[in-house]
Amino acid sequence: MPNRLSGKRILITGAAQGIGLAIAEAFAAEGASIFLVDRDEALLEQSARRLKGDGAHVGHQAADITDVEAVRAAVAKAAGEIGSINALVNNAGVNVFAEPLQTTDEDWELCFDINLKGAWNCCRSVLPDMIARGGGVILNIASTHAFTIIPHTFPYPLAKHALLGMTKSLGIEYAARNVRVNALAPGYVETQKVIDYWKNFPDPEKAKAQTMKLHPGGRIATPREIALAAVFMISDECPFMNATCLTVDGGLSVLQHQ
Repeated sequence: MPNRLSGKRILITGAAQGIGLAIAEAFAAEGASIFLVDRDEALLEQSARRLKGDGAHVGHQAADITDVEAVRAAVAKAAGEIGSINALVNNAGVNVFAEPLQTTDEDWELCFDINLKGAWNCCRSVLPDMIARGGGVILNIASTHAFTIIPHTFPYPLAKHALLGMTKSLGIEYAARNVRVNALAPGYVETQKVIDYWKNFPDPEKAKAQTMKLHPGGRIATPREIALAAVFMISDECPFMNATCLTVDGGLSVLQHQ
C-alpha cells in the first residue's frame, strides 16, 4: 500500500474543489490523515463524504480563513478528529485582476485578506503546536505571479509576491525548530476558476486557446499534476528543502522571463 505520507496529519484550505481537493485525494492515497477547510460548506460536505467513502481518514470544517478565531477553531477540531496537525497546505486563494488605478479598496482588501492574511492566520494557528511537538511542514500554494508580472492582473501578483516572502521568512525563522516552510508555484491549471476566467471573454474558446499557446507544451496542468508535486513537498523525501519555491508550470515562467 502507498504510504509516503503515513503519519502526516494535514490541514488543507480551499479543499472543497479544484487544486485543494486534488491535493486531498493524493494525500489520502498516500496514507495521510487529512482535515479539509473551505468556506463553501455544502461543497465541502460533499467532497468530505466522497473521500470518506473511498476510505480516507478525513475530517472537515467550514471556515473563513480571514477570521483567525474561525481558523483556530478548525485547527482545534482537527486535533480532536485526526490528531495534532503536523502539516499544513495553504491552498485557499482568490483571483483579483484589474488595471491598477481601477482597483477598488474592496478589490485590494479581498485580494490580501484571502491570499495573504488568510494564509498567515493558518500558519500562526498551527505553528505553536508544531514547534512544541518537534517539527512540521507548511506548504503555501503560490503562483507564477509570485515572481512574474502580467499586465492587468493587479493586485494579485503583489499578494503572491508577499506570500513567497512570508514563506522564506517563516522557513528561516523556524528552521532550527524542525519546521520546513516552502511554496509551490503552479502556472495555469484547469480548474473551475480558470474556466470561469475564460468565460469572461467574448470568445471563451479563443481565450482558452490563447492560454494554451502560452505554454511550451501547448496545454495547461491538471489539478492532479499539482497535487503530485505537493505530495513530494509535504513528504519526508525532501528534508533539506526549506524556504524555497518549486515551480510547476510546464515552462511558462521561462518564456515569460524572456
